[in-house]
Formats: sequence, C-alpha cells, structure tokens
Amino acid sequence: MFWSSEIRRRPAFGEAWREMLPVAMGIGAWGLMTGVAMLKSGLSVVEAVAMTLLVYAGSSQLAALPLLIAGAPFWVILATGFCVNLRFVVFSLHLRPYLLHMPRWRRLLHGYLTADMSYAMFTRRYATPGNTPAELQAQEAFLTGGYCVTWMAWMGMSLVGIALANFIPSHWGLGFAGVLSLLAIVCSMATTRLRILAALIAAATAVAAYALPLRLNIVAGIGTAVLVCFWLEKQLGLNPDEEDER
Repeated sequence: MFWSSEIRRRPAFGEAWREMLPVAMGIGAWGLMTGVAMLKSGLSVVEAVAMTLLVYAGSSQLAALPLLIAGAPFWVILATGFCVNLRFVVFSLHLRPYLLHMPRWRRLLHGYLTADMSYAMFTRRYATPGNTPAELQAQEAFLTGGYCVTWMAWMGMSLVGIALANFIPSHWGLGFAGVLSLLAIVCSMATTRLRILAALIAAATAVAAYALPLRLNIVAGIGTAVLVCFWLEKQLGLNPDEEDER
C-alpha cells in the first residue's frame, strides 16, 4: 500500500515515517542477523531469500531454523511458527474496527505488512477508530507509513545479511547475537504487568520442559503463557494494554 501516491501525500504518512525511523536501525540489525543465520543454518541462497520475502516474520524464521536443521516433521515446524506468531491474532482483532470499511484484499495486505512496532505505534497514536472518512484515511496513512519503514528496514538488511553470510566467520557467535536481539525485543515489549507475567511463565515453562525433543519446550512455554494469561485476563479483569504506573 505504501507505493500508492494517494496515501503518501497524506500528512499522517510522513509523521509515521519520521516516528518510526529511530526504530529502523534496531529492526535492520535484527534483519541482518536473521539473514546471516539462515545461510549459516544450511539454507541455500534461494531458500533464504524466499523465506525473507514470503514469511516476513523474524521470530518465526529463527524458531523454525533449528527445527529445519534437525529434520523435524513439517507439522512441528508449522505449529512452532503458529505459536510464535499468536500475538498477530490479537493484533488483527484489535485492528479489525480500524480496517473493517476496506475491501478484503486491502485488509489482508495491511494485516500482512503490519509488524510489532508499527502496530504499537499505531495503537498508541489512535486509541479508537475514526468516525469520519478523513479520520479513517489519516489512520490508514499512519499505519502504512509505519510499516513501510519496518518492511524496508527488515527486507533490505535481511538481504544484505544473506549476501554477506559467507564472508562472516561462524566463530563470531551469531547464535548468541540472535538471543540478545530477541531478548532486547522482549524487554521492550514488556510494558505491562500481564506481559511481564507472560514472559516469566513462558520462560519458566520452557526451562522446566527443556528435556522435550525438537525444542518443543519453546512451544510449551508459549502455549502455557497464552492460556494462563488469557484465563487471568478473564477471571481478574486485567487489561493487557494497561500501562504500568511509573
């Protein structure tokens, strides 16, 4: 959608672009590391480029790589990617009222291109859907401007990582760099009590289930955290988007 001149001319598009630019460096670094990791894990250049362009989900890509190397069953790889990206189901439900007036193909495209940071910045800027066509157009432009920067940073640096992978020594510890990148992203997203609790439950479950084969302890940790926090949200009336008091 960001190639549409109609959207690019709206002021909200430029505002989102400027707000997202400071985040682009971190997204690009993560994309670079993911691009390198894909080739270092044994994927061919064609396979790595195809995964980058089609999957567009860094956390799922990194979670799937060790399973691909280990020869895990196809359903395990799909289940892992599904669990890792469960948060996008919540994102979609939240964004539905903002996009419901659009044709289905347009909603699908916005949903595919919206990433974590573009979603977070959009919902912070717009607490409720617009009431007039002008407001709805401004919201679409802001959402598009945000994920435009995210998509370009991710795709560009992932492809650079793929191109440079064969020139980077393995002993530089790319696996450890990947863990640190994901840890930084998790910490930046842990802005509420319920999210912090979810991270702690997932971590504790993953450690307790470490003996499971094919790294299914990760899937178990994610599933347990989702179920427990969903139950707490319903039983205690907790709001997952409520910011902690400083």
